[in-house]
Amino acid sequence: MAFDPNSYALKNGNFIGLPYDFASAQVVLLPVPWEVTVSYRSGTALGPAAILEASYQLDLHDWDIPNAWETPIYWQQEAVAIANLNQEIRPLAAAHIEALEQAQNMDKDRLKRVNSACVLFNDMVYQHTIKLLRLGKKVGLIGGDHSVPLGYLKALAVLHPSFGILQIDAHCDLRAAYESFLYSHASIFYNALESIPQISHLTQIGIRDTCQEELDYASDNVDRISLFSMPGIRTKQFEGSFSFHQICLEIVETLPHKVYISFDIDGLEPSLCPNTGTPVPGGFRYQEALYLIGLIRKSGREIIGFDLCEVGSASAWDANVGARLTYKLAVELAASQI
Repeated sequence: MAFDPNSYALKNGNFIGLPYDFASAQVVLLPVPWEVTVSYRSGTALGPAAILEASYQLDLHDWDIPNAWETPIYWQQEAVAIANLNQEIRPLAAAHIEALEQAQNMDKDRLKRVNSACVLFNDMVYQHTIKLLRLGKKVGLIGGDHSVPLGYLKALAVLHPSFGILQIDAHCDLRAAYESFLYSHASIFYNALESIPQISHLTQIGIRDTCQEELDYASDNVDRISLFSMPGIRTKQFEGSFSFHQICLEIVETLPHKVYISFDIDGLEPSLCPNTGTPVPGGFRYQEALYLIGLIRKSGREIIGFDLCEVGSASAWDANVGARLTYKLAVELAASQI
């Protein structure tokens, strides 16, 4: 069937109504409806479905990549097993958090069930992504809370002996555990660095809400972690000592040749993601984030994958922004392979 990129989108189950199937896809978007360990506001498990629905009203022109709509992107169907496990385990995690906040005795059996389910979930993501990677697909993971990419990162490590991560986020996510959850969204990059030696460097940008434990861990691993806080970035701009372009060049310089992008939407200013799980004042403007992502490809580095997490589902606005970021990340992922 002929496809007109200037026309309206067909609600065909694919992202933005694009005409590509799995066999022809260069980039596969894998929705992961998981938010078991979310510690503040829920709703991100429904984020992938909200992003897909919002995508149908997007236009297809990209200002940096000619004919971006020709990028073969395919939206994989949600894994029912992951959704079912999330629905089963999330109430247990919520009850555990409630007990902690009320200073009640910990139910160790309940906590064990949550942590065991997270191990199972991580393996599910690994199995899904390693299969796609071995078929030659590029993968964009769409969460869900920010714990979701650990299995994907382990799959990438099978095929890439060394790679770096650019983390766009309001939070460091470097806690050894949070609320006794070993695989909390607040522990994703601690777990990644501790269990995946192939990750040569983690560059964190936009950070503005953290704790001393995380800052100490970053300081103890300064050879492996570069942290660009949002207050630090803005101070350089306010004082006129650096342009945003110069700051971006400094960020990109910390990255190795192969780069994975992990984008927690709360790295943006909260007016762009008001219903995310843990919004924080400040953050990047939308065009700032797009400029930096484009600069990674233009630097000659290879983007090997990405995730977009923590998109709230309570408002079409959050999904609108999430869908646009998904498209940009997908076409940059594809373009960086050429």
